[in-house]
Amino acid sequence: MSLLDQRDEYEHAVSVVVPVYRGEQTLQRLVEELSPLTTGCMTAAGRSFRVAEVILVHDAGPDNSDVVIRKLAAANQWVRPVWLSRNFGQHAATIAGMSSTGSEWIATLDEDGQFDPKDIGSLLDVAMERRAQLVYANATNAPPHGFVRNMGSSLTKSFATRLLAGNLERFSSFRLMLGDVGRGVTAFIGPGVYLDVALSWAFGRTAVCPVTFRQQLDRPSGYSYRKLLSHFWQLVITAGTRPLRLVSLAGVLAAFAGLVVAVVLLVGKLLGDITVPGWTSLAVIVLLLGGANLFALGVVAEYVGAAVGMAMGKPLYLITSDPSTSPLDRDDRSEIGPSAVD
Repeated sequence: MSLLDQRDEYEHAVSVVVPVYRGEQTLQRLVEELSPLTTGCMTAAGRSFRVAEVILVHDAGPDNSDVVIRKLAAANQWVRPVWLSRNFGQHAATIAGMSSTGSEWIATLDEDGQFDPKDIGSLLDVAMERRAQLVYANATNAPPHGFVRNMGSSLTKSFATRLLAGNLERFSSFRLMLGDVGRGVTAFIGPGVYLDVALSWAFGRTAVCPVTFRQQLDRPSGYSYRKLLSHFWQLVITAGTRPLRLVSLAGVLAAFAGLVVAVVLLVGKLLGDITVPGWTSLAVIVLLLGGANLFALGVVAEYVGAAVGMAMGKPLYLITSDPSTSPLDRDDRSEIGPSAVD
C-alpha cells in the first residue's frame, strides 16, 4: 500500500465559518468555490479532507446579504445560516459561527474572496506536519489595500505578536483550528475580547502557512481607518496583562533608583560636595515619594491586571477530548484496515 493510499483511509471533516457583513456581491462566488470541497478532495501532501458544512453568519450588514444567504442555503444542504439580532462586528460573528459548528476542524474565512478556499488543504498539511492545533494563513504577497494601510497592518501585527500575544507567530482572519478547542474558546470568551488573543489563551502549538492574496476583489474593504484603529486598540486592551506588568516593573525600578540617588545625595551632603541649602532634602523627598508612588502604581497595576483577566474570561483550564483521538494523530490509518473494522 502506498503512502498516499494510507493517508486516504481517513477523511478530515472541516466546518467553514464565514462572517457576513457586506457579502451580497461575493458570497455566491465564494460558495461556488467551496462546493467542490464538499465532496471530498486531497491536499498537496495526499491527505483526504472534506468541507462538511459552511456556516454563513449574517451580521446585519447594510446590503441584501440576507437574501443571498437564504438562496444559497436553499440550494445547498451543506450551507447553514446563522442570524444575529444586530450588527456585532466581525469577531463576534466569527465566534457565533464557531460555536455553531460540529466538525473536528474549523476554518474561518472572510466573505470578500481575498483568500482562496482551496488553501484550506495547505493549512491542514501544515497542521498535521507540525502537529499544530491552530494554523494561520500568512500571505506572501501584499494585500490589495494600498501602501499606507498595508504598512500599518504589518506593523500592528508585528507589535501584537511580539509584545502582546507572544505565543502567536502571525495571525489573520483565515485560520484552521481543532474544532473542540475552538468551540471551547467560544464558551468563555468575554465581550470585546480580540478573538486571536482568546485563541492564544487556549491553543498550544500554533503555526503559519504561506498563501497568496488574490489581488482582484469585487468590492473595496469594509474597514475604514477609524475601524482599523479601533481594532488595534481593542487588541492592545485585551492582549493580557503584559503592558500592565511593564508599568509594574517601571514602578519597582523607579523606586529603587530613587532610593539609590537619595543615598548618593545624602553622602554628598555629608562630605560637603553639595553646598546649596535645602537642595539635598528637597531632592531626597521628591525621589523617595516619586519612587513610592510609582511602586504603588505598579502594585495597583497587578491588581488591575488580575481583574482584567477575570473580566475578559481568560480560562483557568479548558477540557478537551483524549489527545490520542485528536485529528492530529490520524495522519496514517493503515493499521485500521477493513479486517480490523470487521
